[in-house]
Amino acid sequence: MTADTPARAPVAAARPAAAPRRTRVLSQAGFEVSGLLRNGEQLLVSLVLPAMVLVALHLGRTPSLGPGRRIDVAVPGVLALCTISSAFTSQAIATGFDRRYSVLKYLGVTPLGRAGLLAAKAVATVAIQLLQVVVLGGLGLVLGWRPQARGIPYAVLFLVVGAWAFVALALLLAGTLRAEAVLALANLVWVLLLVAGGVVVPRSELPVTAGSAAGALPSAGLADGLRSALVAGRLDVGALVVVVAWGVACSAAAARWFRWSD
Repeated sequence: MTADTPARAPVAAARPAAAPRRTRVLSQAGFEVSGLLRNGEQLLVSLVLPAMVLVALHLGRTPSLGPGRRIDVAVPGVLALCTISSAFTSQAIATGFDRRYSVLKYLGVTPLGRAGLLAAKAVATVAIQLLQVVVLGGLGLVLGWRPQARGIPYAVLFLVVGAWAFVALALLLAGTLRAEAVLALANLVWVLLLVAGGVVVPRSELPVTAGSAAGALPSAGLADGLRSALVAGRLDVGALVVVVAWGVACSAAAARWFRWSD
């Protein structure tokens, strides 16, 4: 540089621009789905056990599923069980351990942000639900299931609302308890709902007291709504109210008490 050459101001290194919000959310959702599919325990709860339950209900004569073809009554209940598995059990356990190891805390300050992280978990849950519906619905069709076509939109509504309610419940659990407690409680709740929550066995076939108590649970609301839609082709408004009420209550509680780190 000579004396006559004008001095140039140093140029700051350009920072790479963050990916668009949609890309960030979808990338994180893909990571969440792949993590679940690689986790043998969660894959067992989300797909393998529901498939075994469906086959057992179809081939056996007990427990009683009430009036109608067994396979037609069994498939909606198993789809409800799948929603509980993916939206509640898997999400509660994964979020609980992410919180314990500060994954949530660190992801919350990345360009993804806390809202993006929650959106990614919601997208991942929907993706897993679609996979469950394809696999378990396909298995049901092979076994002779014949759903009422006019009730399919109602069934989709219940699957979406049910996923919302159970994800909210999962976040409430994972955001307030220690990871070990979340692991134990999430699996215990799954078993209890399977046995006495009005999921695969309709409430009408449970003991009177247990059936009445189950009517207030989101598990029974979801299963009753799916059975009403796919067996009778109608919308069960009462069951929908129960599931929506749980979704609103759990969402409000999770927003109030969820902690991003221990």
